[in-house]
Amino acid sequence: MSADDVPTIPTQGTIRLGQFLKLANLAESGAQARELIADGEVSVDGEVETRRGRQLAPGMLVEVALPTGTAAARVG
Repeated sequence: MSADDVPTIPTQGTIRLGQFLKLANLAESGAQARELIADGEVSVDGEVETRRGRQLAPGMLVEVALPTGTAAARVG
């Protein structure tokens, strides 16, 4: 996936990682977001993130390793 293919999801200021995964449709529910994060499947700006409450700022890249491949979105 190239940088041009990554959608930017508009947010109001900062947002928590678990909330962003749902907003960007990278997770279907809060429970799935929690599992993905706990399993080490989520990275923020290339670093694995295991804190669901991690504050994200505009411009950060969130990637999720899914069985179907990697999905990504940028915080807007």
